[in-house]
Amino acid sequence: MTFSAVGPTPLSIPNPPVDVILPCLNEAAALPGLLSRIPAGYRPIVADNGSTDGSAEIAARYGAVVVHVPQRGFGAAVHAGLLAATSDIVCVMDADGSLDPVDLAAVTGPLLDGTADLMLGRRAPQGAGAWPLHARIGNMVLSAQLRRRAGVPVHDLGPMRAFRREALLGLGIADRRFGYPLEMVMRAAAAGWRIAEVAVPYYPRSGKSKVTGTVRGTIKAIRDMRRVLAECTPDMVGATTARRAQETLRTQEALHAQETLSTQEVLQTGDAPPIREQATSGRATVGATR
Repeated sequence: MTFSAVGPTPLSIPNPPVDVILPCLNEAAALPGLLSRIPAGYRPIVADNGSTDGSAEIAARYGAVVVHVPQRGFGAAVHAGLLAATSDIVCVMDADGSLDPVDLAAVTGPLLDGTADLMLGRRAPQGAGAWPLHARIGNMVLSAQLRRRAGVPVHDLGPMRAFRREALLGLGIADRRFGYPLEMVMRAAAAGWRIAEVAVPYYPRSGKSKVTGTVRGTIKAIRDMRRVLAECTPDMVGATTARRAQETLRTQEALHAQETLSTQEVLQTGDAPPIREQATSGRATVGATR
């Protein structure tokens, strides 16, 4: 883990502060460097998932709020951290040293200025070994399926993300394993959230990887995410389809009301307005030209 020396600018300091959830399992090697670089305006919450290497004690020593999470699983740790958070906007990032906390400003900015509801950090690998090929391929496949099935324009299920706390709790995310990040994006898309991504540097992690650094861990994560895709997609797509159908119905009702008004004008004045062609149906309707 070697980060650049660039620090946050005054304009990037959020007020009120933003809570940062750090799911953690045996990250004693990474936590000192990571927590020492948390920018002003951000409060670290280490959701310790049963570490045996003193991670919780190190986190407390560096000023982080420590939440002990007995239920194993990435989603369980994030959810526990979310319940402990108190800020409106909340971030999540890995605690393994692969991400620089200085880049939190890039994912929180669009939420602070109201242009996005869910921001994802799209990983930009820095150096050999930062993102193993097998993990990158698995991520590409899942991202492609997500774009195709849910229409979400993302290319990475990034481990750094930002959202509004109450809104996320309202989505009712159920997965407590590695499928949590995928379910978050799918439910947010079904709810009509504005989802965007921004590139963030991605560095070689500190210590031994439990997921992307091993083929076995990657397969396990992909299996969890494919299960989420299989279980949630019909409901998600149904919700999205229903919402779009309602929007189409409202549009049709507005057109019908306009046509009715135009017809009444014809009856009252005797002057027929110009004929307007509808490209979608191929039929002519009475209405004012625009």
